[in-house]
Order: sequence, then structure tokens, then C-alpha cells
Amino acid sequence: MEPDDITLASEGCYQPAQSESGRILLIGCGALAREILAVIRANRLAHMELRCLPAILHNTPERIVPAVRAAIEAAGDGYERIFLLYGDCGTGGGLARLCAEMGVEMLEGPHCYAFFEGVEAFAAHGEEEITAFYLTDFLVRQFDSFVWKPLGLDRHPELRDVYFGNYEKLIYMAQTDDPALDEKARRHAGRLGLAYERRLTGYGDLEASLARLGRK
Repeated sequence: MEPDDITLASEGCYQPAQSESGRILLIGCGALAREILAVIRANRLAHMELRCLPAILHNTPERIVPAVRAAIEAAGDGYERIFLLYGDCGTGGGLARLCAEMGVEMLEGPHCYAFFEGVEAFAAHGEEEITAFYLTDFLVRQFDSFVWKPLGLDRHPELRDVYFGNYEKLIYMAQTDDPALDEKARRHAGRLGLAYERRLTGYGDLEASLARLGRK
């Protein structure tokens, strides 16, 4: 039975490697767990093992670097290499400095929106979309748990204009072509009073990076 989003997004999501040789540990954000597992399976990366940190850490980004450090230290020496599946994610370069210190590779890009679309493509229209609010498949499915309720909009809907008054549109970066998620994302845009755009990105640089890592 496939685990649900909340299970995947919590600490300790664990996909054991199926191969004993050349094992690679992936330490990832729980918000990416479903997508990482899909890439591992599609590319038959049996030597990769996934452990995830809680997706909710994004609400307190100052806690991300210490949590990642602890996960790297806990991994020990049982892996050929460790790869970090985070962008900068609001750490102000802290994750990049940690990876340099500990000899760990990581994804390039400021956040998952950038590497799902492709960092270069995202940067190319970044100035044009400064008033855009982005959602991924995960955030469409878990909008209430990770956006609406943490911002207090379930209790104080009048805060919507405080948080989103300077936004103009919601862009749904879709990893999968799912009409049901498209409809959900459209409703979320309506709740926020934003115009709606859907952009099918697939897994972008996430898949390319893992496939490249698997060939090393």
C-alpha cells in the first residue's frame, strides 16, 4: 500500500537500498518524498536509500541546517556518498556551507520550484513572476495543512489580503498530469483571490540530478 502524503512528509520516511554495493544515501525534504521515490523507481536506482526530514521545517527554516547536520552525522560511514535533496530553502546559504564543510553534494537552486522547472528556466523569467505564488503537487494536495492553517487563514480569513495582497497569480508547477490536482489548484487560487496558471514541469532537475548521480 502506497504511503500517504502526511506519512511521507514526516521525519524518518525511509526507502532502503536494494543493493549493497555503491550505496548512496539521499537526505531529502519530506515535501519531495513522493517525487524522489518515483524517480528512484523509474530509473531503477536500487543502490539509493532515502531518508526524509519533516516538510514542516520549511515554516522554520532556521531549523533546517541543524536537522540536516544531525541526519548526516547519524548516517555514519556506511555509504559511498551522501546527496542532499534540498534547495537553499531560506537558509541563506547555510545548507551550501554545511555541505562544503561535510563533503556532501546537494541539488542546485534556491528551492524546489526552481529545480522542478529547471534552475536556468526558472531564473530566466524570475523577474516577470515576482508577484507569483507557486504550488507543487505536494502543496496542492496539502494546501490546508501547509499553507492555509499555518498562516491562520482558517481562523482569520481577513488576513488573506495581508499575506497575498501583493501577489497577482498562483502558478501550479505540476509534476504529474493529473486533472484532479489541476482542479484543486484552481480552487486554491480562487480562495486566495489570484489568477491561475498551470505549468507542467515534471521532475525537472531533480530527476536529471539523480540519474546523473546514479551513473557516477
